[in-house]
Amino acid sequence: MDDLEDWPEIENALKEKRRELVLQGASVEERIAAGGGLTKAVYSLKLLNYLEVAQCPSLTEIHEDIKYLTNLQSLFLCRNKLGSIPKVIGSIQSLKVLDVSVNNLTVLPDEITQLPNLNTLNVSCNSLVCLPEGLSKCSKLYHLNISKNNITSFPSDFYSDRLDLLSTVIAYDNAIEELSGDVSKLAAIKNLDLSNNKLCELPFSLSDCAKLKDVNFKGNKFKDKRLEKMVNGCQTKSILDYIRAGGRGKGKGKPAGEDAGGDVAEGGDKKKRPQKKNKKKQGEEEQEEELAKMVVRILHLSDSPTAPAITVTANVKDVRPYLACCVVKGMNLKPGNALKRFLMAQTKLHDELCVRRTTATIATHDLQLLKSPLVYDARPPADLKITPLGRKEVCSVELMKTLQQEASDQRKQKKRQNVSGLHKYLQLLDGKELYPCLVDAEGHVISFPPITNSDKTKISQTTKELFLEVTSSTSLQTCKDVMDALIVKMAELNKFTAERNEETDAETPGTETPSQTAEQQQEEEEGLVIQQVRTVDQEGNLKVVYPSKTDLPNADETLKIIW
Repeated sequence: MDDLEDWPEIENALKEKRRELVLQGASVEERIAAGGGLTKAVYSLKLLNYLEVAQCPSLTEIHEDIKYLTNLQSLFLCRNKLGSIPKVIGSIQSLKVLDVSVNNLTVLPDEITQLPNLNTLNVSCNSLVCLPEGLSKCSKLYHLNISKNNITSFPSDFYSDRLDLLSTVIAYDNAIEELSGDVSKLAAIKNLDLSNNKLCELPFSLSDCAKLKDVNFKGNKFKDKRLEKMVNGCQTKSILDYIRAGGRGKGKGKPAGEDAGGDVAEGGDKKKRPQKKNKKKQGEEEQEEELAKMVVRILHLSDSPTAPAITVTANVKDVRPYLACCVVKGMNLKPGNALKRFLMAQTKLHDELCVRRTTATIATHDLQLLKSPLVYDARPPADLKITPLGRKEVCSVELMKTLQQEASDQRKQKKRQNVSGLHKYLQLLDGKELYPCLVDAEGHVISFPPITNSDKTKISQTTKELFLEVTSSTSLQTCKDVMDALIVKMAELNKFTAERNEETDAETPGTETPSQTAEQQQEEEEGLVIQQVRTVDQEGNLKVVYPSKTDLPNADETLKIIW
């Protein structure tokens, strides 16, 4: 272990007998590149139960000595360039969480199925074509994320009652062709995302999954075109009810009486039935299409002179250079749990599409509380002050220390079985000499990505116009993809709120004035209005306008976009 001088993190972990180690960021990447890989000294930390090595493009392999970390419970190797996982991974019997997302993996070792305590497996954003057979042996598995790969099918033993704890399956952006009728054996399944795959039909047994609360099948080309429209615009319950009915009015189990009746019918009866059915079918499709489409109007810059202006400084180039913003009008957050649903949806996007904020971060503000023009800048930590959500104004240095301590305490309370949300993204600023921030015209920091935004501009039930901000250190397209998904989700939630007809907290039945009711009805009919926002550099040169004509490319079947 002669190289410990170059790895003070490992040296301190040895001295302090630490059980957690995080290696991430530019400094770690430089040392891995210089040494031709991760130092073997890390594998001497036999007390570790949490290890994270992330965001190191020079890390292409993990040495087999990892087998000596026999107490390891959580292993995060995300956002590297790993081409393989050593087979000895199967010998770490204590492992509960394995995250190897955003790497260059083309295959997973079969030995992963030998991890009896594995409860969370994230292999998203790789180049996998299949999962190892025998996955059902991981009987404690409850969260599986295989999104953004080239997987064509689930393992043959996947639909097994042995996986009776599996509650979340995220498998969007793959090439999966079939969802087996045995899916009902996954008794605990609550969330199922198979959007953007190659499914052409759904099994009626899907409706037998009693705990299933959230499904996403968008982007699949179903034979049943009514079903295709429903998955793009309806809530889970409506989709499952339709499947339960067999689709097109066919019985779930195709009762014998129905088939027999069709067989014995002759002559004119046979001709009349299809004619009647086709007429009904056409009416149902037209009605469903109208129901499924959610209107979104785009307000051009030339039509919105009051749109916030944003200047991006050169300071953010090496910190978090990418930014996309827009204004959303017509989002109804006042009734019932509408605001709570929106915040939960934002959290879900952060966890999944934003990969726990590592690829992008969303911030939402009440437009009426913003002081434009805005500046997207990067400042020394000691010079950055913000009033975080639910806290008093504080310097970013002190805020980071406080959050780090809270994250550490949270992990200890959970016995380090899972990484906390706080800890996952605090590391993104490790080693940064400047911190990114969005500053208003009065010099107040209203956003400190990816950590928090300001309590001064937070949204509430009375917010009528939202300013949306997405930042990323990955790419501008990442910002746009996240913003696209957020807008689609907001349209869905707005529609859901309107259909529920919930009461507002501030009002009781019968107290609404005619003018209020008319205004609400008008907003519901108009749908969301998206106001374009432009970002420029310090010389005034255009950087990006969102949304542009090329944005929201996959929303055609879900939204009716009016420019």
